[in-house]
Amino acid sequence: MNPALIAAGVLSGAAGAMTWAVRAPSATLLAPSFHRGVRTRRAIALTFDDGPSESTPLLLDLLASHGVRATFFQCGANVRRLPSIARQVAEAGHSIGNHGASHVLLSLRSAGFIFAELAEAQKTIAEVTGCEPRYFRPPCGVRWFGMRGAQKRLRLTSVLWSTIGKDWKWPADAVARRLLGGATNGAIFCLHDGRALLERPDVANTIDAVGRVIPILRDRGFHFETVNEIICPTS
Repeated sequence: MNPALIAAGVLSGAAGAMTWAVRAPSATLLAPSFHRGVRTRRAIALTFDDGPSESTPLLLDLLASHGVRATFFQCGANVRRLPSIARQVAEAGHSIGNHGASHVLLSLRSAGFIFAELAEAQKTIAEVTGCEPRYFRPPCGVRWFGMRGAQKRLRLTSVLWSTIGKDWKWPADAVARRLLGGATNGAIFCLHDGRALLERPDVANTIDAVGRVIPILRDRGFHFETVNEIICPTS
């Protein structure tokens, strides 16, 4: 066999494996991670990234009207900008996770940079909300070397998703269809109550989609839990 073809095949396979480790929600090679909860219970976790934003209170009102608790992966910079809204999330009984300090992609970054991003967000969230996150979601779901060590030092576990709503670009009806199509036992849905560090983002489509799917999923026999509850159920 042609040695050049063999080498090309090896390189292609290595590139594919690296892409999977960095981007696949189910990958655990670069850091301990979950992408769904246990499959034996009719539970779903709603999660929201990139907040808090000026639109987060509208989402909180919607969740409260349905008696649903969710998990919010907050950016440190947004927490500093909108501390009262960050506290509202905690005071409403929702879980708060770490989404990095500045929503920068962590790929191709040094271990020191990755630790600093996670540590700054962890410190900011704890000081502002009184909640020390246990879970971390990397911006855009991108993992990299050095994340395992950072998570260990900060006692964080990565949480990705089983279905991402693509609500940063899709209209509400398409987002809702995607979520309903991904509704299985232990599903973790990824949505957004912000748009990276953008001020006053329009997340009306996200709120609309969530309002549509909650009653439908309840009719299907699902209930809603925080990430911690769906990963580590007590019953």
